[in-house]
Amino acid sequence: MHKLLFTSSLIVAAIALGAAGAPGSSPLNPVTRTICLDVGGELRPAYCQASASRLDQREDICLCRNAQKVTAPVCDPGEKPVSETRTFEKARKLAAQDGSLIGDSFEGRRMCIRARNG
Repeated sequence: MHKLLFTSSLIVAAIALGAAGAPGSSPLNPVTRTICLDVGGELRPAYCQASASRLDQREDICLCRNAQKVTAPVCDPGEKPVSETRTFEKARKLAAQDGSLIGDSFEGRRMCIRARNG
Protein backbone atom coordinates (compact mmCIF):
# COMPACT_ATOMS: atom_id res chain seq x y z
CA MET A 1 0.00 0.00 0.00
CA HIS A 2 2.83 2.40 0.89
CA LYS A 3 4.55 1.63 -2.43
CA LEU A 4 1.36 2.47 -4.36
CA LEU A 5 0.90 5.71 -2.42
CA PHE A 6 4.53 6.71 -3.03
CA THR A 7 4.25 5.95 -6.77
CA SER A 8 1.01 7.93 -6.99
CA SER A 9 2.66 10.90 -5.24
CA LEU A 10 5.53 10.85 -7.73
CA ILE A 11 3.12 10.82 -10.66
CA VAL A 12 1.13 13.74 -9.25
CA ALA A 13 4.35 15.71 -8.63
CA ALA A 14 5.58 15.05 -12.18
CA ILE A 15 2.28 16.20 -13.65
CA ALA A 16 2.33 19.34 -11.51
CA LEU A 17 5.87 20.17 -12.61
CA GLY A 18 5.01 19.54 -16.26
CA ALA A 19 1.92 21.74 -16.08
CA ALA A 20 3.92 24.58 -14.60
CA GLY A 21 5.41 25.40 -17.99
CA ALA A 22 8.44 27.59 -18.56
CA PRO A 23 10.23 29.31 -15.68
CA GLY A 24 8.47 32.57 -14.83
CA SER A 25 5.35 31.42 -16.64
CA SER A 26 1.91 31.50 -15.07
CA PRO A 27 -1.65 31.06 -16.34
CA LEU A 28 -2.04 34.84 -16.10
CA ASN A 29 1.20 35.62 -17.89
CA PRO A 30 2.64 32.86 -20.13
CA VAL A 31 6.15 33.56 -21.41
CA THR A 32 5.81 31.64 -24.70
CA ARG A 33 3.24 31.07 -27.43
CA THR A 34 3.05 28.84 -30.47
CA ILE A 35 3.24 30.45 -33.90
CA CYS A 36 3.16 28.95 -37.37
CA LEU A 37 5.59 29.94 -40.14
CA ASP A 38 5.26 29.12 -43.82
CA VAL A 39 8.26 28.25 -46.02
CA GLY A 40 9.10 31.93 -46.48
CA GLY A 41 8.92 32.80 -42.77
CA GLU A 42 5.52 34.51 -42.95
CA LEU A 43 3.09 34.06 -40.05
CA ARG A 44 0.19 31.71 -40.61
CA PRO A 45 -2.70 31.12 -38.20
CA ALA A 46 -2.08 28.73 -35.34
CA TYR A 47 -5.15 26.70 -34.39
CA CYS A 48 -4.92 26.49 -30.62
CA GLN A 49 -7.14 25.01 -27.96
CA ALA A 50 -7.28 27.44 -25.07
CA SER A 51 -9.66 28.17 -22.26
CA ALA A 52 -12.22 30.91 -22.78
CA SER A 53 -11.05 32.53 -19.56
CA ARG A 54 -9.57 36.00 -19.74
CA LEU A 55 -7.49 35.05 -16.72
CA ASP A 56 -5.95 31.81 -18.00
CA GLN A 57 -3.96 32.80 -21.10
CA ARG A 58 -2.30 29.40 -21.70
CA GLU A 59 -2.74 27.58 -24.99
CA ASP A 60 -3.03 23.84 -24.46
CA ILE A 61 -2.63 22.30 -27.91
CA CYS A 62 -1.69 24.16 -31.09
CA LEU A 63 -1.67 22.85 -34.65
CA CYS A 64 -0.21 24.37 -37.80
CA ARG A 65 -1.63 23.54 -41.20
CA ASN A 66 1.01 23.47 -43.95
CA ALA A 67 3.38 25.46 -41.76
CA GLN A 68 6.17 24.94 -39.23
CA LYS A 69 5.19 24.99 -35.55
CA VAL A 70 7.50 27.32 -33.59
CA THR A 71 7.72 28.39 -29.94
CA ALA A 72 8.12 32.15 -29.60
CA PRO A 73 8.64 34.36 -26.55
CA VAL A 74 5.85 36.72 -25.54
CA CYS A 75 6.85 40.39 -25.57
CA ASP A 76 7.35 42.04 -22.20
CA PRO A 77 4.94 44.83 -21.18
CA GLY A 78 5.82 47.90 -23.23
CA GLU A 79 7.90 45.87 -25.72
CA LYS A 80 6.63 45.77 -29.31
CA PRO A 81 7.19 42.94 -31.77
CA VAL A 82 9.46 43.58 -34.74
CA SER A 83 7.55 44.89 -37.77
CA GLU A 84 6.71 42.29 -40.41
CA THR A 85 9.09 42.97 -43.30
CA ARG A 86 10.49 40.57 -45.88
CA THR A 87 13.97 40.88 -44.33
CA PHE A 88 12.60 40.04 -40.88
CA GLU A 89 10.60 37.08 -42.24
CA LYS A 90 13.74 35.58 -43.82
CA ALA A 91 15.73 36.08 -40.61
CA ARG A 92 12.89 34.60 -38.55
CA LYS A 93 12.70 31.53 -40.79
CA LEU A 94 16.44 30.90 -40.35
CA ALA A 95 16.22 31.43 -36.58
CA ALA A 96 13.24 29.06 -36.32
CA GLN A 97 15.04 26.08 -37.84
CA ASP A 98 15.43 24.64 -34.34
CA GLY A 99 11.69 25.06 -33.63
CA SER A 100 12.12 28.02 -31.30
CA LEU A 101 12.66 31.78 -31.41
CA ILE A 102 13.61 31.96 -27.74
CA GLY A 103 16.92 33.78 -27.43
CA ASP A 104 16.87 34.95 -31.06
CA SER A 105 16.99 38.60 -32.09
CA PHE A 106 16.75 40.78 -35.19
CA GLU A 107 18.59 44.09 -35.41
CA GLY A 108 19.09 44.07 -31.64
CA ARG A 109 15.44 43.33 -30.77
CA ARG A 110 13.97 40.07 -29.48
CA MET A 111 11.84 38.07 -31.91
CA CYS A 112 8.86 38.21 -29.58
CA ILE A 113 5.12 38.15 -30.27
CA ARG A 114 2.14 39.78 -28.61
CA ALA A 115 0.35 38.06 -25.75
CA ARG A 116 -2.83 36.20 -26.73
CA ASN A 117 -5.15 39.00 -25.61
CA GLY A 118 -2.52 41.73 -25.79
